[in-house]
Formats: sequence, C-alpha cells, structure tokens
Amino acid sequence: MISRLCELIWADWIWFPEGHGWGDLTDHDGKVYPKPKDLWATIPIALCFLVIRQIFERKVAIPLAVLLGVSDKQRVQASPNPTLESHFCSTSKHPPQSSIESLSKQTGWSVRQVQRWFRRRRNQDRPSKLKKFREASWRFTFYLLAFFAGLAVLIDKPWFHDVKQVWEDFPKMPLVPSQYWYYMIELGFYVSLLFSVASDIKRKDFKEQIIHHVATILLISFSWLVNYIRAGTLIMLIHDAADYLMESAKMFNYAGWRKTCNFIFTLFAAVFIITRLVILPFWIIHTTMVYPLTLYRPFLGFYFFNGLMCVLQVLHIFWAALILRMVIKFLPGNDIVEDERSDKEETESEDEDNDHERREKSKNGHMQNGHTPLNNNHRKRH
Repeated sequence: MISRLCELIWADWIWFPEGHGWGDLTDHDGKVYPKPKDLWATIPIALCFLVIRQIFERKVAIPLAVLLGVSDKQRVQASPNPTLESHFCSTSKHPPQSSIESLSKQTGWSVRQVQRWFRRRRNQDRPSKLKKFREASWRFTFYLLAFFAGLAVLIDKPWFHDVKQVWEDFPKMPLVPSQYWYYMIELGFYVSLLFSVASDIKRKDFKEQIIHHVATILLISFSWLVNYIRAGTLIMLIHDAADYLMESAKMFNYAGWRKTCNFIFTLFAAVFIITRLVILPFWIIHTTMVYPLTLYRPFLGFYFFNGLMCVLQVLHIFWAALILRMVIKFLPGNDIVEDERSDKEETESEDEDNDHERREKSKNGHMQNGHTPLNNNHRKRH
C-alpha cells in the first residue's frame, strides 16, 4: 500500500507537463540531471554553517564590533522576587495596572517599585547590541558572498538575459556544476536558519519569517526535484540582491553611524522595491505562471510551484509596507532608520529606569489614578 501511495504521489502527470516525466531526468551521454538524493547534502552543509557561524561571530564579528564602536549600556538587574518572576514568566511581561496593584499587595512593594521591576526584567531579556551586531554581520557576509557568487554563475547564462529561456527544452536541461553548488549552499543556509531560529533574535514578524524560510526551502527543494533550476537561480539571486544591504544598514545602526546607516537603508529600500515588487512579479513570476500556459497544459506541479511563489510575494508586500513606514519616518531626518520588523531591536529603554527614579525624587512627582503617568520624552531626545 505504501509503495502504491508513493507511485501515486510521484506520478509523472502530477509534477510534469503532458508527455514528460521522471525518465527525462536520467543521466545520459555525459549529461547530468538533478536527483532527489542530492538534497541530503544540504543537511551536513547546514551543520557546517552553524559551526562556521560560531567561529565567524567570535573571530570576526566581535573584533569588527569593537572596531566600529558597538557598545552596550550596563543594564540594571531586577532584584530577585519569586512572585513577580512567576507572573513575568507565566502570565504577562507587560501586566495591566490592575495586575500591578495586585502584585504590589502580594509583595508589599509600592506600585512604582513593581513597575520598575518589570521594566528592568524586560530589559534583561532584550538582546544586546553586540548580539544583534553579530547576527547581522553573519547574514550580511553570507548574502553578500551569495549575491556576487550567484551573479558570477548566471551572468553568462542565456536565461539571465532572456527570462523565457528558463523553459527552453524543459525538463531536459542538463545540470551545470556551478548550479549544483549554488543550490546546495543556498538551501543549506536556509536550513541552518531554521536550526538556529530558537537562539536567534525574535522580531515582530517572527511567524512571517518562519513561513518565509519554510516556503523558501520548499521552493528551492521542489525546483531542484523537477528541474526548475533556471528559474530557481534567478529567484535566489533576486532575494540576495537586497538582503545584504539591509543587514549592513543594521550593522551601522548598532554602531551608531547614523549617516552611513541612513544612506545604506535608502539604497536598500530602492533595491528591495525594484527587485521584489517589480522584477520578481512582472518578470519572474510572469514567466513561471503565465508564459508556461502558452507551452503546456497546467499540471499540479505548476500550481504548487507558483503557489509558493505567491506566498513569497505576499510576504514581500508585507515587508515593503514596513519599509515604507521606515522611509516615512526617515524623510524628516529626525532620527536614524530603524528596523520595523524588530521587536524593539533598535529601541533601547534602559534610560526609563533613571528617568523614573529622578521623577520619584522630584518634589513635583505625583500619581494619577494610582499610578505614574507614562513619559516618553526620553525617546524624543534621540
């Protein structure tokens, strides 16, 4: 029954246009074609990336951070309190006023002391600038190398200049060694991102990032299996074109190089919009979704591949909206560009404790409705 099910799942008519099948991908006359077993190579490659990343962050990223002047403010540690710690871990990191008053009664602390404790405890969980810099520098290095390596692989290929040639003689397109390594390394890197997701910085778009990584892995794997490699290489190149710019802008942001960060971010925004919202949908997706209909009758593999492409495009629109929000903030020139995807990744609030302590000592400090009014003036000074 299992073998019968496998035969049904991998039937030629599901994954290939009429008249073609898996037999077309059999090596012959010195021509090599992609095979499913090749994808297993991405697992050891992903593990190697994890090891290389640890070495890179310690030997390259940390010295680079020191050179660029990346520094962290010393954070005041929250004093041990089992009651507040239990509420923080199991109930809420941002308790409402009613919960704060209740916790005040349970601990015998004042409302202000409870508020201060939660602020300090939240600060402890925020990743340091050095950690964020290390992560950004690692991704910057990979995306930069991957983009120029991909450009070198594709610059002399006919489908780089004429996108419609991704379908020429499909699926009987022999595999080029440079394409093999380009695919395996890119796929191995995205697999490594899934492996490290638990330790990486959590951003506001964490779920979208997971969807993106999974969709990308499925897209790259599927395009390898059915020999959509020509289209796949173009898609990977387009994605890498903007990513290294974003990571470099974040690096200079953490280092406090405002003008450099703003310039690179402006360049990134332009490249992102051109590649993800213009070239990808109107050239690449049009070539994978519309043009094939003039050559073949639709088949399940066609819908599956283009369905994943649409998922990625929706995510690109989502991120483009965040980028435009940052551009709007940037235009007046009042502040440094910040990554809207990050959960307070570039917004440090350690100064809140000092501000509140000064207000407590001030004779004019007062209470409203039983609690201290919010004051965000410290944010405006930056």
